[in-house]
Amino acid sequence: MARRRAVVVGAGIGGLTAAVALHRRGWSVTVCERAAEPPVTGAGIGLAPNALRALRTVGVDVTRTTGSAVPATMGVRRSDGRWLTRTATADLAARYGTPPIAVPRPALTVALATALPAEALRYGTAVTAVEDAEDRPVVRTEAGPDLPADLVVAADGIHSPLRHAYFPAHPGPRYLGETAWRALVEAPDLSVPAMSETWGRGERFGVTPLSDGRFYLYATAVLPAGAPSADHRAELRRRFGSWHDPIPALLDRVDRLAPDDVLRHDLHELAAPLPRLHHGRVAWLGDAAHAMAPNLGQGGCQAVEDAVVLAHLLPSGDGDDAPDGVPPALAAYTAARRDRADAVRRRARRVGRLGALRHPLAVAARDLAVRATPDRLALRGLDDLFDGFRLPDRP
Repeated sequence: MARRRAVVVGAGIGGLTAAVALHRRGWSVTVCERAAEPPVTGAGIGLAPNALRALRTVGVDVTRTTGSAVPATMGVRRSDGRWLTRTATADLAARYGTPPIAVPRPALTVALATALPAEALRYGTAVTAVEDAEDRPVVRTEAGPDLPADLVVAADGIHSPLRHAYFPAHPGPRYLGETAWRALVEAPDLSVPAMSETWGRGERFGVTPLSDGRFYLYATAVLPAGAPSADHRAELRRRFGSWHDPIPALLDRVDRLAPDDVLRHDLHELAAPLPRLHHGRVAWLGDAAHAMAPNLGQGGCQAVEDAVVLAHLLPSGDGDDAPDGVPPALAAYTAARRDRADAVRRRARRVGRLGALRHPLAVAARDLAVRATPDRLALRGLDDLFDGFRLPDRP
């Protein structure tokens, strides 16, 4: 019998993970990506133990391509450098089997893309519509040809056209009230043994050592949507240049970057959960399904979970299963993933509200509460995130 065919719309982390997982389940996979080529620049991405465990279930060990760098500690600090909470990564490894790591996003893209046949990847291919989604989907592209499929995976991002087409009443993304800056810098002369996020008054600054020796820096500030910024580097220096070491030294490296190497984006989340994560033979995952604030570092991790669970629940690609095996598998996917991903989305928003506090009394109360939380309780609070990935029973 002919192999089942899947078309994945979007070659981000979630889309590529889905393509790899389906390919290893025997499906014939085509990935359509609007961009003309794979990303060669970008920021970093954190991979928590849940995402690393999910990737391993489909035979992907990202550290073989990206390497791994595990800082000694991770935690939250004040702008004067005092730690509010700190956890040894050895404790995380002991509890969850592996510590979190951070890798350059382009390197992770390469690691996933190289696990696919070259002909599976179609860059410069914009999808315009999916027709007959409930029976035999046909994916229409700008340049053609049309692509018939047994399954369409909508991994087309927070502004997903496919989500809007099939859930037109859904409110879509909403602004979270914060703007973020991101950059990668070279700083081999700096010894930074910790992955940290520093909280000020309505501002935050994150420092993450990457697997290739660089540092992934990110910052947020409470600002109106679309607030103008003539020079992102100068704005970062103005806002964070007086904060604790090594932030000023890292900003020196940011000053040496080209202006376009500092990314700036307003932060959004999906305003409400989708009523379901599938329609007919189309399944949504990642930001298209449940875009969330970056405060827990779980946006990409939940996309990876989505992709692996989706492929696990679907029938194998060899066509030997019952012909109606896809629709019940997609219903099981919604049941397995919708509530978990939405719970993480809501938790990320709550954490962001804490970090965005600006009133001095509210900030002081927040910092005191975080410092007073015993380490064992703080660690236990990560269990549902880091130890929450499970492969459900197949329908």
